[in-house]
Amino acid sequence: MTLADELKGRGLVEHASADVEKILEKPRTVYLGIDPTADSAQVGNLAVLLLMKRLSDAGHKLVFLVGGATGMIGDPKEKGERSLLDEKTLAKNTRAIKTQLKSLLGNKVRFMMVDNADWLTRVKLIPFLRDIGKHFTVNELVKREIIKKRLETPDESISYTEFTYALLQGLDYLTLNEKYGVDLQVGGSDQWTNILSGVDLVRKKRGQEVFALSIPLVTDASGKKFGKSEGNAVWLDPKKTSPFQFYQFWINLPDDNLETYLKVYTFLPLPEIAALMELHRRNPGERQAQETLARLVTEIVHGPAAVAQAAAASDALFGRIAFADLSREARAVALAEAPSVTIAKKDLESGYSLAEALVTGGLASSKNDARRLIEGKGVSLSGFTIENPNQDLHMADLPGGYALVRKGRQGVLILVLK
Repeated sequence: MTLADELKGRGLVEHASADVEKILEKPRTVYLGIDPTADSAQVGNLAVLLLMKRLSDAGHKLVFLVGGATGMIGDPKEKGERSLLDEKTLAKNTRAIKTQLKSLLGNKVRFMMVDNADWLTRVKLIPFLRDIGKHFTVNELVKREIIKKRLETPDESISYTEFTYALLQGLDYLTLNEKYGVDLQVGGSDQWTNILSGVDLVRKKRGQEVFALSIPLVTDASGKKFGKSEGNAVWLDPKKTSPFQFYQFWINLPDDNLETYLKVYTFLPLPEIAALMELHRRNPGERQAQETLARLVTEIVHGPAAVAQAAAASDALFGRIAFADLSREARAVALAEAPSVTIAKKDLESGYSLAEALVTGGLASSKNDARRLIEGKGVSLSGFTIENPNQDLHMADLPGGYALVRKGRQGVLILVLK
């Protein structure tokens, strides 16, 4: 299977400026623009970052362009202008993103990282208007989807700053082509018209054919694209989204779009994905597809050790293995992620109210509420349903110094012996 067939088979091509086979028929120098408005990428960005890794594995050279200058402006969005960031914040975010890229792509993937502030901040207005601006028409720019929506929406407008974003992105491609021989740009489908600006500008200014590919926007279960602007960002930075939370995000996905996520976010061969999905359709309750997805994507982003700890902690918290059987590392993950109540040994010796533990741990609003939950058989202790609303806890209930209390399917509380 050729790389072009692989990318199309995985649904990784939304638009292409030429036949994909022609674009990928020889090694390219490919660039991806990165918006440094945050100090971490998120799962929406991960899709195209993994596309870059696939291209690198196939022998293409990688260039990541950080928008140190364009980040001060922000590309147009459907409603309102983006917040403008200062140079210090952009520089900090850029350093963090570079570190993240090295971790994500691995030591074997070599790449160049450049900042468009190096040339855009030196551009003089009159030469820019004469040499770049004359190749863009207002007629064409106002037809672009987001600009058109802004102009047609009552009480909305668009600033000249945003209006010129496409020109700056076109100049980026031209500069990268001249300096580093870049001849392929990839990006999200929402950037397609801006990406084409560069293709057209290089052709008009240098008489060269360069290329572009866009990847479809990956959406969540509700159809929204993943991203910080949508309020549903799942970050790659473990300080923003812990490896456990990251793993939980994937393993708790509904069945919709599972095959798409496996194709986009993993390197599992396509025949194996097809076989896995067939098993999933036969027995969706096993959630084997979600587990495979969670394991593989978490390993790509956080490494195998984090996968093992997140998976073990998840299994313990949701009833598949005994909490006491966890490794020290996995237990630390579980304790960091789930609510817990520490109970003194002397309190257990005299009997500690389970209802009080539920209230202290936040699983019940009051002792009366806790007793009603117990009477309704909605509470279990170490896997056994509790029926006595006045149940007390004793030393024997915390073997190894820990026990797990569950409320329904999702509520969980760790009891810890002090």
